[in-house]
Order: sequence, then structure tokens, then C-alpha cells
Amino acid sequence: MVSAPVRIADAATVRLLRPGDLVDVVAAERTGPPRVVAAGARVAEVPDPDKGVADGGALVVLSVPRDTARVLVGAGATTRLAVTLC
Repeated sequence: MVSAPVRIADAATVRLLRPGDLVDVVAAERTGPPRVVAAGARVAEVPDPDKGVADGGALVVLSVPRDTARVLVGAGATTRLAVTLC
């Protein structure tokens, strides 16, 4: 397991999260249906909200297998990410 910092598009959703929560991370793509990129990821940390971030969103640190972390990084670079509580 590794710690994966992930920017979630909706900062208000991130404020609902607490360490220990389980979430599914969903990539919302414009050209196709949403897809789950990480299922049952454990929230490790919810850092204080960034001040002055113009594009919105908020950071959450997830504990996931190394392969899942790579998928999250790739998805986060090209799509908006959302979470659902498990």
C-alpha cells in the first residue's frame, strides 16, 4: 500500500471525508461514461484546504495499492475526479 495524493474536483465533497472512510474514485470523462478508477480506497488524510487554488477542488490522500496509485495519477492528469462514500 502507498499514499496517493489525489485532487478531487468538488471541494465540498472532500470536506465530508474523514480518515478511515472508504471511497470509490470516479473519473468523469467528457467523451464517455464515468469510470471507477479506484474501488474501496481508504482515506488516509484530508489536508487543510488549499488557499488560492483557482481551479477548485481539494486534495485527499488515499491508501491504495501501488498499481491503483498509478491509475489515479494518470486519470487525475486527464480528467476530473469525484468520490463516492462506500
